[in-house]
Amino acid sequence: MYDRFLVSKQIDQWLAEDIGGGDLTAQLMIDPRATATFAMNAREPMTLAGVEVAGLVFTRYEPACRIEIHAHDGATVERGALLMTVSGPAQALLTAERTALNVVQRLSGIATETAKYVRAIAGTKARLLDTRKTTPGLRMLEKHAASCGGALNHRLGLDSGVMLKDNHIAVCGSIMEAVKRARLRVPALTKIEVECDRLDQVEEALAAGADVIMLDNMSLETMRQAVALVDGRALLEASGGIRLDTIAAVAATGVDYISTSRPFQSAPAVDIGLDEA
Repeated sequence: MYDRFLVSKQIDQWLAEDIGGGDLTAQLMIDPRATATFAMNAREPMTLAGVEVAGLVFTRYEPACRIEIHAHDGATVERGALLMTVSGPAQALLTAERTALNVVQRLSGIATETAKYVRAIAGTKARLLDTRKTTPGLRMLEKHAASCGGALNHRLGLDSGVMLKDNHIAVCGSIMEAVKRARLRVPALTKIEVECDRLDQVEEALAAGADVIMLDNMSLETMRQAVALVDGRALLEASGGIRLDTIAAVAATGVDYISTSRPFQSAPAVDIGLDEA
C-alpha cells in the first residue's frame, strides 16, 4: 500500500533528476504534434509491483497521456505478458519512458525476489517479514513491492512500533527495565518487541511481558529450544543471516515470523520493455 499524494511528490523529483533543463533528443527530433502508443511488456517471468506507479509517472509529466493497465501489482506474469498500454503526445511519452521503466523494474525485482522466499516457507506457519533496510526515499514503495511478493510489512518507520535492541537494553540496564519503561508510555495497542541472541535473554523478555521476541542470529537448535521455552506465550521472529537456501530450515523450527532484508538489498531489476504498439 502506498499514498498516491506522496508518490506524486516523489515523481516530480525523479522526473526533474532525469530531464534537467529539457529532453534535448525528444525536443529536437519529435514533432510536438505527434502522438504515439506504446506497450509495456514483461521480457522475463516476474511478480509485478509498481505498474500503477509507472502509469502515474506518465500522467504526472503529461496529463493528456492515457493509461490502460493490463496486469496489476501482485500478479505473476510470464515472459511476453502485456503489462500496460500508454498513449499520448509522443514527446512526453519518450521523455518519461526511462523514469517509468526504472521504477517498475526495480519494484518488480523486489517483488519477484520476495516471492521466492515466500514460496520457500510455504506449508509452514512462518510468515515472511520485510525490514527497514530500504533505499533512502523509496521505503514506502519498496515495502509495497515486498507485500506484492507475499511478505508482511514490519515497521514502516521508527514510529510504527517499539523495538528494544541490544543498545537500548544496555542503556536501560536490563531487558526487564527496558520493557518496563516502554510499557509505561507506549500507546495501548502498540506491540513491544525485544531482540535476544541468547536463551537466558528470551526467558527475561518473556518474564518482562514482551509481545514479540526476536531470535537474532541464533542457531537452528537454539531457535527450537526458544520455541519450546516460549510455548506460544509470545510471538517469535527469527532474524539475521536469513538466505534463500536456509529459510526453510528456519521456518521448520516453529517460529511465527522470519525477517530478512535480502529481497531489498540483493534483488536485481527485472527486464521490462516499452515498445511501439
